[in-house]
Amino acid sequence: MQETRVFDGEHLRASLFNPGSKRLFVTFRQRVAVAGEFEDRGPVRNMTRHGYAHLHIQPRHNDWYINAETKPLSRSLKALTRGFEDVSAMGFSMGGYGALRFSKALHLKRLIAVSPQFTIAPGAVPNDRRRKEAAGFDAELGDLVRFGRHGVQGVVLFDPFRKMDLSHALFIQAVFSDLKLCRLSCAGHPASQVIREGGSFWDLQTLLREGPLTPARVLAMHRSRRRHSPSYWQKLARIARQHGRPQLAAAADAALKRLAQAAETGA
Repeated sequence: MQETRVFDGEHLRASLFNPGSKRLFVTFRQRVAVAGEFEDRGPVRNMTRHGYAHLHIQPRHNDWYINAETKPLSRSLKALTRGFEDVSAMGFSMGGYGALRFSKALHLKRLIAVSPQFTIAPGAVPNDRRRKEAAGFDAELGDLVRFGRHGVQGVVLFDPFRKMDLSHALFIQAVFSDLKLCRLSCAGHPASQVIREGGSFWDLQTLLREGPLTPARVLAMHRSRRRHSPSYWQKLARIARQHGRPQLAAAADAALKRLAQAAETGA
């Protein structure tokens, strides 16, 4: 499927696939270990085969989409999305922040944000010192209160045992009151790891497309797949030991051992 560059800058890029549709699905590049180049990205087939256009937005660097091209991209997105009847999006971590930052420009209606940040501005979220790029972050240009679409609906997925992800989720819901919090225990960061290990997060995209998009449905998906997720049992064992629950830790270790044995035997 041919890519159409609807924004092609030095710092930001937006690529459109299947542009003839009236419904648009938007994705955002998450933070990468080695930045400095744009990624080659094809369409999300799970959406385009159901009649959606797909727009992928990415930064060249891990600058959280905040740079000299943020405002020009916003203007471009605002003009582009006027032609769509429905706009939905999904974003992970930095990509979740990007979805919130451009939600007003995109005329965004529905969102799945997985372990998103509210901001990386120094001191804005107490005790959050995770991002080395925070020192150069323009808090005014990245302000979700000013630039977000507060009526966007959807869910925010996060692992409540990751304290900073919990803090950011609470800050986000205070601004975007129609986004519902979905606590996925031992899901990690981003909080889709267990769902992906147990199958695919295509089902999350299907929730955006077909609905209903509710925390209960996402939680049920997480619970059904965690039985087959090594990372879930590893995290549960560690957290159980940290909280003085040796029996729960032993049960998690046993489940992890059973998964390893099943993988060896092909069962």
